[in-house]
Amino acid sequence: MPPFKKGSSAKKEYYNGHHRREHWYRDNTVYFLTVRCTGRFPAFASKEAKAIFWRQFTKYTHEHHFDVWICTLMNNHYHAVGYLRSGADLSPMIRKIHGSVARLVNDVLPTRLVPFWADYFDGCLRDENQYRRAYRYTQLQAQRHGICRDYMQYADTHMDVSLSEGLSLAQRRGVFLRNVPYKRYEKD
Repeated sequence: MPPFKKGSSAKKEYYNGHHRREHWYRDNTVYFLTVRCTGRFPAFASKEAKAIFWRQFTKYTHEHHFDVWICTLMNNHYHAVGYLRSGADLSPMIRKIHGSVARLVNDVLPTRLVPFWADYFDGCLRDENQYRRAYRYTQLQAQRHGICRDYMQYADTHMDVSLSEGLSLAQRRGVFLRNVPYKRYEKD
């Protein structure tokens, strides 16, 4: 199994009744990212803001060798599934994407959104079923939110790798996070 490290030094799993999300930095892994703007603010409602997001997202995913298989940008959040060769690249990639997008989009908003990002989750996908679910969830965001009837009509869903191609790549590379205890997935 590829090496990994956890990004939380907290000893307790919960704080004030909320689960502390851990960030796992693992080599050779397919990640699912989901990130939302503070207060569900529609920071990406304009074409200009969306263009800023895509420019910065593309720049830093390339710089950190994150192969984006699918990404959907909505008005107040985004989801992405992709392959990361080196787990050490995850944190600086996210920091650069989020910092630059927040600064540049705030420059075009009528009122600055501070803090810009609220919820952020990254997860190492554990198996084929979880991969399929994360991919389809990302793919169907615009339909789920009633923006269009067919995801192919939504310009801000970018699919660089099909669901089946991604699954084939994942299986060949042995990327899934198997055999690592995680309470959410353990059966009683």
